Amino acid sequence: MPAEMTMLADHPARQLLDFSQKLDINLLDNVVNSMYHDIGSQQRVAQEVLTNLKDHPDAWTRVDTILEFSQNMKTKYYALQILEAVIKTRWKILPRNQCEGIKKYVVGLIIKTSSDPTNMEVRPTCNLSNVLLYILKQEWPKHWPTFISDIVGASRTSESLCQNNMIILKLLSEEVFDFSSGQMTQVKAKHLKDSMCNEFSQIFQLCQFVMENSQNAPLVHATLETLLRFLNWIPLGYIFETKLISTLVYKFLNVPMFRNVTLKCLTEIAGVGVNQYEEQFVNLFTLTMCQLKQMLPLNTNIRVAYSNGKDDEQNFIQNLSLFLCTFLKEHGQLIEKRPNLRETLMEALHYMLLVSEVEETEIFKICLEYWNHLAAELYRESPFSTSSTPLLSEVPPRRHLYLPVLSQVRLLMVSRMAKPEEVLVVENDQGEVVREFMKDTDAINLYKNMRETLVYLTHLDYADTERIMTEKLHNQVNGTEWSWRNLNMLCWAIGSISGAMHEEDEKRFLVTVIKDLLGLCEQKRGKDNKAIIASNIMYIVGQYPRFLRAHWKFLKTVVNKLFEFMHETHDGVQDMACDTFIKIAQKCRRHFVQVQVGEVMPFIDEILNNINTIICDLQPQQVHTFYEAVGYMIGAQTDQAVQELLIEKYMLLPNQVWDSIIQQATKNVDILKDAETVRQLGSILKTNVRACKAVGHPFVVQLGRIYLDMLNVYKCLSENISSAVQTNGEMVTKQPLIRSMRTVKRETLKLISGWVSRSNDPQMVAENFVPPLLEAVLIDYQRNVPAAREPEVLITMATIVNKLGAHITGEIPKIFDAVFECTLNMINKDFEEFPEHRTHFFYLLQAATSQCFPAFLSIAPAQFKLILDSIIWAFKHTMRNVADTGLHILYTLLQNVSAEEAAAQSFYQTYFCDVLQHIFSVVTDTSHTAGLTMHATILAYMFNLVEEGKVSVALSAASPANNQAHVQEYIANLLKTAFPHLQDAQVKVFVTGLFSLNQDIPAFKEHLRDFLVQIKEFAGEDTTDLFLEEREAALRQAQEEKHKLQMSVPGILNPHELPEEMCD
Repeated sequence: MPAEMTMLADHPARQLLDFSQKLDINLLDNVVNSMYHDIGSQQRVAQEVLTNLKDHPDAWTRVDTILEFSQNMKTKYYALQILEAVIKTRWKILPRNQCEGIKKYVVGLIIKTSSDPTNMEVRPTCNLSNVLLYILKQEWPKHWPTFISDIVGASRTSESLCQNNMIILKLLSEEVFDFSSGQMTQVKAKHLKDSMCNEFSQIFQLCQFVMENSQNAPLVHATLETLLRFLNWIPLGYIFETKLISTLVYKFLNVPMFRNVTLKCLTEIAGVGVNQYEEQFVNLFTLTMCQLKQMLPLNTNIRVAYSNGKDDEQNFIQNLSLFLCTFLKEHGQLIEKRPNLRETLMEALHYMLLVSEVEETEIFKICLEYWNHLAAELYRESPFSTSSTPLLSEVPPRRHLYLPVLSQVRLLMVSRMAKPEEVLVVENDQGEVVREFMKDTDAINLYKNMRETLVYLTHLDYADTERIMTEKLHNQVNGTEWSWRNLNMLCWAIGSISGAMHEEDEKRFLVTVIKDLLGLCEQKRGKDNKAIIASNIMYIVGQYPRFLRAHWKFLKTVVNKLFEFMHETHDGVQDMACDTFIKIAQKCRRHFVQVQVGEVMPFIDEILNNINTIICDLQPQQVHTFYEAVGYMIGAQTDQAVQELLIEKYMLLPNQVWDSIIQQATKNVDILKDAETVRQLGSILKTNVRACKAVGHPFVVQLGRIYLDMLNVYKCLSENISSAVQTNGEMVTKQPLIRSMRTVKRETLKLISGWVSRSNDPQMVAENFVPPLLEAVLIDYQRNVPAAREPEVLITMATIVNKLGAHITGEIPKIFDAVFECTLNMINKDFEEFPEHRTHFFYLLQAATSQCFPAFLSIAPAQFKLILDSIIWAFKHTMRNVADTGLHILYTLLQNVSAEEAAAQSFYQTYFCDVLQHIFSVVTDTSHTAGLTMHATILAYMFNLVEEGKVSVALSAASPANNQAHVQEYIANLLKTAFPHLQDAQVKVFVTGLFSLNQDIPAFKEHLRDFLVQIKEFAGEDTTDLFLEEREAALRQAQEEKHKLQMSVPGILNPHELPEEMCD
């Protein structure tokens, strides 16, 4: 018996669990305090007692005593948790009189605590409201049909009670309309929604009554908050055919305490997308704008007001942006069409501009969404009319209306442009400092949206965009707006509109920009200033490849300038030069391998002749980027003979160092234990990896040159690592030299898998490259201790299998022999250890299942079972990516099996029911909810196989003739055993649905979700609120419709399933 249990056995707190004794409130208070404030064994005992007490089926009978006599607020919360638990899970098995008793008690307590305004803060009223909510979900409407009229009636007796009831109604609305998915079954949610809509008039009258008559501010505020939750579902007549809008605007919008919640209500109304209430929408807009101008005059400097404002005032500005953005997106065109409202529309747009200037990113994003919408809409209406036409009459009328506003939006975008990319400098697992380009940060998404908006705005009037940018640039040069930040934002904006102007305009504009920036660079003193300007020049030229392709002389000058910058040691300049060089190389690659007008040789030759001089000041990582860039140029050479000579010249430097190391190692293999040598090998291989990425398949000439030596180095370093581990234990893998050795192994594998994935002759790869690779890598992997096994081996094997497909099927048993079982033993103890091996192991399994399935048919049954077990192990993982991979492998496996008629039936006989059981075990596990779509897809597929008679072998000796009946019975028994509290009727409806809905995955998934709701609570005898008959009728209809659909396609149904009249 564990120590804690013995401690608990004779601990005084133990008596709390003895229900034959009177409850000792003081003792309970002490135990609760101990739980929150003690540490160690005291706290553990307290926690155990409280958990056992809470789980006791009669615990709820003590709640009233605790709430009445305990002096400790935390104990009261604990009592309410007990009550919550019994209502959520055991309510249906309590006798009716006890249910009524609990309900009366909770309602009485709420009335008592709420009716005394002084008491409102003291008692946990809010938690009581939640408890009532759980009761409602069980009782209303069937056992408590008068609930709505009860709560409305009670609300008229006292304002403080009314305030609490508003909170209950708000919670009920959220529970039914916003959060019902996964919390209650679809049919039940529909019933509650219908009940709420049918009885809404009483609730609405109560809200109206409060809004018109109450002087109690907290009550009015609570009512507006509740109304806000109703607005997204109530019948529209309540909004547009009553005085609601005018009450909100006239009575509450200009009252500081109510303005935020009121504006949220108006925004919710503005978002309703219907056509039949045009006058009411116009009214909403004009009334709100009229009030707004009194509250926030049009000449207010909102940016300054916001930065000096209190939280409440700042929230108001954010809510205002949401209101205007929502209304103008949904109904802007309605206002445009009315000449008498033009001025009001312009005022609304003026507010939007003022709010857009606020320095708060979240508010700016809201405004940006509207400007993007407006600019895109105006552009798409007439994409080919631009403002270059001298006669304004040719500008489309809508565009004309917005011209002055759009000019200000352009200025705003140019002045506030976000940063185009985020580069992080991080240390990787090998202890090397590397740069990472971030893909999805908020800043990058903001840049993408701003860029898109500015591109649309430029299409609408590129002359205006050019004017604004040129003026801002002059202000940089003359110093009136000079600052690093302003220059950066301007240059990011200039770079963002690449391609949005006509080519001639772009050329003229760009020449001006570059000239001004070069002049600015001459004029400014100090390295920092020059570095900032230089990096902006590089950024802009990198963004305009069309211009560079059309102007060779300029392109050559730019690239030579970048080579100069590669010697500039000022922070960040070399990185920027390399990044820009690779961008230009990708976009202009062909121009570098052709002889240009006025040149004697292609520029690539000049680069290769001077490569040593160009890269001599770069860091290793920058050298790798440089090599990748040059690789793109070489990859563009179409003459194979010329290309091979270029590759030889290109790899000359790394190959010289490589050859020298290999020669030394041939004489004395211990050179491969020298730290500097190993580091050099790692760097050379990284250069090869990046070069191969860019050159692609033709890199085979270089790979072939170093391939066998590289594999020998791999084997040798592996032995070094293994002997170091044997001598010094696994910790040695963390030492710098061993880490460098592992880098060499990893880069070797990256180079091979990188080339294989880009190769275009699978047979040549399979015959010449694969055998020596497997010989070098597989046995080494198998023999190594787990900590020294390279996860990259698994990636490389997966890449080869995916790329070579059938060409490598024959090698699958050999690959699996070496890596499968030894890796499985590393990852089958738990779900966490060796995360990289884990992920890549399943990728390899996925590759083999989808590309080389025939290999699985020839292996021994025990090995096949091991493979299937590991797939099942995969989808039971809590690591989301592994579980997803496992489910996809299983689905592919099932599809492949069904295509192999001979093997399929024995697979079904041995594994079909087993697989079903394992899938159900994850379906009903809440930590796997994320995989529900895939669970539904697999289950629907399996039930379909049975239903269509594809599983012809008898799954059960007891009922050999009817597999469908057997599977239904098997699942029903499985579920009843796992969830004995379910009623037969529930299980029957669920199992029926699995077959009726197997053609409709979304419906099937919701059917599973409904079942997950049901297993959380005891249903008792009374299952009426599950509406099983109704659900059964819906499933019957789904089955009939599926059948009709099948009948309409000749041949889909077995002739014996057709009705008689269709057989004639």
